[in-house]
Parts: sequence; structure tokens; C-alpha cells
Amino acid sequence: MFDIERWQEIFETISKNKLRTFLTGLSVASGIFILVILLGFSSGIQKGVKTQFESDATNSIRIWTRTTTKEYKGLNPGRTIQLRNDDFEELNRKYGEYLEFKTSLYNIWGSQVTYKGESGNYRLEGASPDQQFIENASLTSGRFLSLDDMKEGRKVGVIGHTIQQDLFKGADPIGEMVSVYGINFKVIGVYTDPGGSREENRIFVPLKTAQASFAAGDKIRNIAYTVKMSDDFDEAVALSQELSENFERDLKEKHTVAPDDLSAINVNNTLENAKKIYSLIDMIRNVFWFIGIFTIIAGVVGVGNIMLIIVKERTKEIGIRKAIGAVPSSIIGMILQEAIFITSIAGFIGLFAGVGLLQLISPMAESDFIKSPQVDFTTAITTVFILIIAGAIAGYIPARRAARIKPIEALREE
Repeated sequence: MFDIERWQEIFETISKNKLRTFLTGLSVASGIFILVILLGFSSGIQKGVKTQFESDATNSIRIWTRTTTKEYKGLNPGRTIQLRNDDFEELNRKYGEYLEFKTSLYNIWGSQVTYKGESGNYRLEGASPDQQFIENASLTSGRFLSLDDMKEGRKVGVIGHTIQQDLFKGADPIGEMVSVYGINFKVIGVYTDPGGSREENRIFVPLKTAQASFAAGDKIRNIAYTVKMSDDFDEAVALSQELSENFERDLKEKHTVAPDDLSAINVNNTLENAKKIYSLIDMIRNVFWFIGIFTIIAGVVGVGNIMLIIVKERTKEIGIRKAIGAVPSSIIGMILQEAIFITSIAGFIGLFAGVGLLQLISPMAESDFIKSPQVDFTTAITTVFILIIAGAIAGYIPARRAARIKPIEALREE
């Protein structure tokens, strides 16, 4: 029930102690402000990292080779390990039931692509149709590579949006011919990639065509897979990690590489990396909450202190109230209401200031690993509940002390 007299008393008490109330409210507002800023940047880091992982499928495994660094079974270090078609086929036969998408790749970095006098250096990748899903690429026009393109070794290509802008000046390239080192390929599609321009400067052609056109024989540069996901994230990570270890072990055995040679056979597991990164983000977020909560506690202690002082100053008044019939619950309610009011007002000021600052600096804070640092609705509601609880805690001890004041002792107080 709304009691206007009680509110008048609260405002009268605040007006008598303006500086003290201001400094106490400032400590509470600062705590909420710092918490909002920290949580906003925590959210921005999480979104930024997720954006980085979106450039490729999160559940992918990539395999590539380099040279050996250790002597093994009489073979000297420094041997170049070359992947071939049969490596890819053997892994598929052995582990195919656990794999979702798969492709082997033959890359030519900085290949010269020409169209009607316009030319540029871009990466050519011989791949299979599954490459579209492993790369998380989206078609803006045309189609991607097909199984018929693979089987027949067709000289067709899918170009990235960057190549379309550079060579075709944004015009529709479907059906046009581009030349790669003098070999013509028909453009059948244009794709975009979440990774941006650095991922859109490629031309995908059928693997068999790339190997035949550029005298690669059965050589491949990389192997890429995505793992079938389960509902249990930890279970999917465990499967992905097991497959990665099996791929590395099998290829080392086949190519006679020492088990502890870390250079010759390289396997990158994005799902395992994602778990590590997300675990780190969760830890950062928990640390931010820890810092913010303890900053708020510092403000709550300040509110508790000011309420103790107020109770001390109003001891005689409280004694008179109790002498004329005021019950302890009404005394507790009066002190609690004042504590919650001061804490809530200061807290909301800190909340709005933090949200406003995040909105202001969000565009300036954008980077590869920070995207739109903002506080979501759930976090804001959580912060409001923290404010209410903090205000109640700040006022409870002084309120209990006020309720226990004996009228006769209070009336003797000077």
C-alpha cells in the first residue's frame, strides 16, 4: 500500500544528507556501470570469436603435410610428405560412417586468372562438391560443382565475390570463360563466404580437372572433413578428437613418419579448438561477473553504513514511534524501503549509463574478435534483480537494529 508520509520522510532524510547520499549512490552506480561494461565486452568477444569460426564449418578437420624433422626406420629427416588420392580414399573407407562432408584439395596459390584484359592473382582450388559446405560458402548466382563435373573432368569453375568485383566489375559472370595460366574455365557460379574478401578470392574447379590441367597427377595438398554432430557437444568433441588422432596415426604409419614428429603430418580440429575458445570465453565472463559483483558489494557496504548512521541519528525518533505503538515490522519496512530506494535509483543510473556508453562506443570497438559489445535483455533483468537484492541486504541489518531499539533507552538518547 502506498504510504505518502513514509516517502516524505525518505526524501526529507535524503535532503538533509545530500553529500553523504550522493557519495553512497555513486559507489553503487559505479559498481553496476562497471559490471555492465565488462559484460558488454564479454558478449562482444563471444560474438567476435563465433564470427571467426563461421568462416568455415565449426566441426571440420583439416589435414596437410610438410617435411619430416626426425629420422625414422632408417629414413633421414627432411623428407617431403606428399598426400595422394589413395590417402583420401583409404581414410574415407575406414572412417566414412563418422564423416558428414569430405573433400581432397589441390591448391595453386597466386594463380593468374584473366578475363577480357582484366587479370589478377587468386587461389585456384581443385575440390569436390562437399567443399561448399565445409567452407560454409553461399551461392549468390549459378551453382556449385557437381558429381558430374567431377566424373567428367569438366573445365568449369565457381568464383568468389571478390573475383567477380575485380574482373567482371560486378556484372553477371555466369557462362563466361576465364583463363587460368592459359587454360579456359567456364564460370558456373559465384559464392560469398562469412570470412569475407580473404576467403572470396578463390576459384573452385573439379579436383580431377585441376590435377589433369596442371600436371599434378594424383597429388593433393589437403584433406578436409566435417564430423557428424550429435546432440551432446562434449560427445561430438570427443569423436572429432579421436578421428583426428586416428587420421594422424594412420598417415604417419603409411608414410613412415615418426609418431612424435610434429611437423610432417598436421591435423587441425576446429571443433576441439572451438571448445577451448568457448571455455576460455566462459571463464572470462565469469571473471567479469566476479569483478562486477564485488564492485557492487563495495557499494552495498556503503549503503549499509549510511543506513546504520541514519538509524543512530534517528534513535530517539524511532523510540518515540515504538512508544506510541509502532510495531517492529513497520520500523524494518521504513529502513528497508529507504535502502532499496537509494540503491535502486543509483543502480538504474549506473545501468543506463553503462548501456548508453556501450551503444556509443560499440562502432569504435569493432575488431576481428570483438563484435557489437552490448548487454542483452536477460543480463539487464539479472542486473535489476541484483539491485533489488543488494538494496534489501544493505538495509536489513540496520533495520533489524532499529526494530530492537527499546523505547525507554531511545528516549534517554541525546
